[in-house]
Amino acid sequence: MTIFAPEKLNNMDSPGTGQKIESGYLQKAISYDAYKRLLEDLLSAGKTTGPVQSESMVHYAELNLQRMHRLEKTIQVLPAVATQMLSVDRSQIWLVLTEGWCGDAAQSLPVIHALAELNPLISLRLLLRDENLELMDRYLTNGVSRSIPKLIAADAATGEVLFTWGPRPTPLQESFAGMRSEGLPFEVIKEELQRWYNQNKTIVIQQELASLAAGTVRV
Repeated sequence: MTIFAPEKLNNMDSPGTGQKIESGYLQKAISYDAYKRLLEDLLSAGKTTGPVQSESMVHYAELNLQRMHRLEKTIQVLPAVATQMLSVDRSQIWLVLTEGWCGDAAQSLPVIHALAELNPLISLRLLLRDENLELMDRYLTNGVSRSIPKLIAADAATGEVLFTWGPRPTPLQESFAGMRSEGLPFEVIKEELQRWYNQNKTIVIQQELASLAAGTVRV
């Protein structure tokens, strides 16, 4: 989900960014399953993640958790994607900045998890964006927007950032930028985003992530 987004996109960085992730972030990051348990515990108390607590935010979080569970059951990894994921030959950590109320994160996290699970060299870890704004601000969309989810893939040994991805698959982010420039209401944009996700069935997310992962293979 985007907190103000400009109208030009670059949502992916190729391998070899020259940046590093400090070990402190990796040490406090949690697993995918722990993240889901956190959301469930908060929802049982009528809360969600982040400093803004409201009935609507909790409602979004409830819907998102349902979406995540549904996607986990329906994702079908493409054979070509599986081949690319299995080609990864270096240990890496996929660190994702996210929040429970973010609809885009709910659409992407189950896919990211499914792909990471294919290769034991890839470890998926999650951080809450609003508790780690100093890290988020290094990976702003177009330099201004704290858009999530944001995946930062780092070499497990050195912390070197290998690539980044997010907050949305490229064609959807381009569509989002166009709708924003047209001044469409947020509710209309949200419906269009959901329609795209439903129709695409995670295919583009799979392809983009697998392509980036394959790019980290040592030559």
